[in-house]
Amino acid sequence: MYNILICDDQPDIVNALKIYLSSEGYTLFEAFNGKQALEVVRQEDIHLILLDVMMPEMDGITATAKIRELSNAPIIFLTAKSETEDMVLGLNVGADDYITKPFVPVEVLARVRSQLRRYAKLGSRVAESSHVLTVGSITLNDTTKEATVDGEPIALTPIEYSILHLLIANPGKVYSTKALYEAVWQEAALGSEGAVAVHIRHLREKIEINPSEPRYLKVVWGQGYKIEGGR
Repeated sequence: MYNILICDDQPDIVNALKIYLSSEGYTLFEAFNGKQALEVVRQEDIHLILLDVMMPEMDGITATAKIRELSNAPIIFLTAKSETEDMVLGLNVGADDYITKPFVPVEVLARVRSQLRRYAKLGSRVAESSHVLTVGSITLNDTTKEATVDGEPIALTPIEYSILHLLIANPGKVYSTKALYEAVWQEAALGSEGAVAVHIRHLREKIEINPSEPRYLKVVWGQGYKIEGGR
């Protein structure tokens, strides 16, 4: 079963999330600031992290950057609606998704399940068959879940890998933001499509020589995104 870390400086929120998730059989860990969260990640095999943005001692954004040095586990930000800029920054430093407060229990469970499914698939070293996808100098090995650019490995989060895999597997096909969100997150896009743009920007920083003039990951204005061969 999966180990989930819940980190928020408000004990009531931590307790509420524990109630939501306890019925699923997860093993739950708690922390109340970023430093405590980082220590739990160092000591335990954590598979998913629910992380508040604004916390004392170490905020969620700083904690995310440090956690990414240790773990590729999905991170879901817990944000207030007024913290949009912080949410975007968090996605840029390595968070995978976000949930706005106040929480709807059904949404929390759906987001957690979705991220864990993706993490389990990405983390598996066993696949039905070896399959390598290539476009230009980018290669994805879907057996080992490794990505390289010009032969050099790049570190992708589960969301980034899923987006890149979908686009490379369908070269030239334009995916609207809504279609991309629903294909990757495997849930209805209900106002969360803005996360797609952040992950696309983060992907460009990893796979493009000049992210402002991408060779591969292109935007089709008013329509969506696609992968090209980089000619």
